[in-house]
Amino acid sequence: MSSVACPGCGTEYAPSALVCPHCLRLVHGDELKRVSARASEARERQDKIGESAAWANAIPLLPPGSRQRQTIEARIAELGAEPAAETSRPAWALPAWAGKGGALAAVALVLWKAKGLLLLAFGKLKFLTAGLSKGSTFFSFLASWGVYWSLWGWRFALGFLVAMYIHEMGHVAALRRFGIPATAPMFIPGLGAFVRMNKHPATVGEDARIGLAGPAWGLGAALASYVAYALTGAPIWAAIGHSAAFLNMFNLLPIWQLDGGRGFAALTRSQRLIVALALGLSWGVTGEGLLGLIGVVAVYRALFSDRVETGDTPVLAHFVFLIAAFSTILVLGKPA
Repeated sequence: MSSVACPGCGTEYAPSALVCPHCLRLVHGDELKRVSARASEARERQDKIGESAAWANAIPLLPPGSRQRQTIEARIAELGAEPAAETSRPAWALPAWAGKGGALAAVALVLWKAKGLLLLAFGKLKFLTAGLSKGSTFFSFLASWGVYWSLWGWRFALGFLVAMYIHEMGHVAALRRFGIPATAPMFIPGLGAFVRMNKHPATVGEDARIGLAGPAWGLGAALASYVAYALTGAPIWAAIGHSAAFLNMFNLLPIWQLDGGRGFAALTRSQRLIVALALGLSWGVTGEGLLGLIGVVAVYRALFSDRVETGDTPVLAHFVFLIAAFSTILVLGKPA
């Protein structure tokens, strides 16, 4: 089965995809507009069954967990009907020609999955390089590189800045997923980088997910550095991966505008104490003083700062996972 080119940016993706991996354009946007029109007509007629049926047709066309899908599911619930089960072919399904013969099907499955992964990787790479095509991002990157080069040498400085850039592009990807316009990353020599968004997230849950997306992509950058270290044996890759892990762990500090502070905003007191406990355990295992500092701040914010009444369990799980992942890297991935 051939790939499909996005009409918006030209990125190729699998026919079963629901969203372009580069520009995040909805694949079935035109059909969704038609479904919305049918649902609006049914609503004007006060036809709840017809409106519910129309919205149910939109669910298989939207990515799971997206804000649009959640809104539609909530509307269907208001109408007194459950969201219809997805009837479209799942993303992992083989094309029809691959169902003949066990060995052929197994080979086809491997090739089909590899193709999807390659398309996804190409899309992510194209998305990452798109940010550096902006003049302000590129020249601020060069300026920061010059500062860090004078301190650590050009190779480590470049790897460290690329890891920082990937972290920031994680925020950009999450902002686009929630439909929030954002600038490409801007670097401040010697201080870091930031992304400016043009409107605020609708909920603390959205803001928490946008905040934690940076460390999540930063984890990918750290792991990629260790893969390069395993392939080449060059210690500088381990040093870059270890530093990237430390940088992203620092961003989990639950204060002010750091990513951890945005994640904490969606958690209740008990959930914040769970995060503090995870930090304490990581501190005991790694001996990293930074984790102890983050844990103390987490306890303070859990007990004395404003908090939500209804917590966000997925955000809690994501927070704890990132703590565990970076702690593991800091323990096992120290460069020689």
